Amino acid sequence: MIFKRALRRELLSTAGAVFTTLFMITITFMLIRILAQAAGGKIASEDVLVLIGYASLDYVPIILILTGFISVLLVVTRSYQDSEMVVWFASGLSLTDWIRPVLGFALPIVGLVGALSLVVSPWANKQREEVTSRYEKRTDIAKVAVGKFQEWSSSGHVSFVEEISADMKEIKNIFINQVKDGRTTVIVAKQGKIEIDVHGDKFLVMSKGQRYDGLPTEGDFQTMQFEKYAVLVSSANVPAAGAQSAKSLSLQSLVSDPSPIRDGELLWRISLPLMGLLLMLLAIPLGFVNPRVGRSANLIVALVVVAINLNALNSLQALVVQGRLRFWQATWPLHATVFCLICGYFLWRLQLNSRWHPSGIWCRLKYCIKLKSDASTLDTTAGAL
Repeated sequence: MIFKRALRRELLSTAGAVFTTLFMITITFMLIRILAQAAGGKIASEDVLVLIGYASLDYVPIILILTGFISVLLVVTRSYQDSEMVVWFASGLSLTDWIRPVLGFALPIVGLVGALSLVVSPWANKQREEVTSRYEKRTDIAKVAVGKFQEWSSSGHVSFVEEISADMKEIKNIFINQVKDGRTTVIVAKQGKIEIDVHGDKFLVMSKGQRYDGLPTEGDFQTMQFEKYAVLVSSANVPAAGAQSAKSLSLQSLVSDPSPIRDGELLWRISLPLMGLLLMLLAIPLGFVNPRVGRSANLIVALVVVAINLNALNSLQALVVQGRLRFWQATWPLHATVFCLICGYFLWRLQLNSRWHPSGIWCRLKYCIKLKSDASTLDTTAGAL
């Protein structure tokens, strides 16, 4: 009982340190990526912190799975290295007695992963899509950064605006550069405004300006003046249903209206908590290490195991989305394989001292080979004498 209580405390303290480290690394990478999107004009700068919060909720289930797996692995490995496992076994306890305290540590994490993957993450993805779409629906004048060169969305134009009117309806002193089919076009105008046609396409309508086609050193260089000139800023966005939009659907929507894309998303959400539970159980026999060697090999194996599981789950999800596998056909193979691996690994570690264990058979085989070699050496020596 004392061992199990100490084990729970150590698991919790290790999990806290591992989760903090993984979460900070994830937040750092998300911050870099979202700031790059904001700098490129894809999202509003005031929405950066909000989008980081929503994105973090989407990544927390994976972080929790890694936290539980790495925490159990580190605690088991340290127990072997510090010879605490010898005391554990000498007290009449076996490796299977680790299952109950590890389950007590794992089940709350698995429940939290299930709640996040089934409910919270879809809500966060929906909110993130709404924030992004709200910015996309704004007129491009509202997106203009005064005094900076900026690329207009999906049009290939690079523009520079010196001033925006107070009512946000007109821009003044415009410079636009476009390279198309190897030919450079430069447009300058005193003022302009955004207009949307009946098809929903956005145009920048400029007045009182000049257009320059080509380079002054080329023979086909052209220049012209205009009173009114329109440039396509962006085409109407047609929302398409795909795998990305399925991430924002609720669990009820996925179940009530099945399709290959929605079944693939449902497979991902259901598999995460099961994967977390099985990986934490697998960490118990996987944590075995020789006290005289380091723990680097175990950590490398752990990373490989997690990578294989996630890649296998992604592959099964892709097969379901492509319609090559049905939902029920892709649900069980990965988890059944991991469960069999857990059982086999436990049997390997539990029967380590058995004479029929593969390592025992190999030791006896080497011993027999050595005896035969020694006998042959003795016979040779006796013959020489």
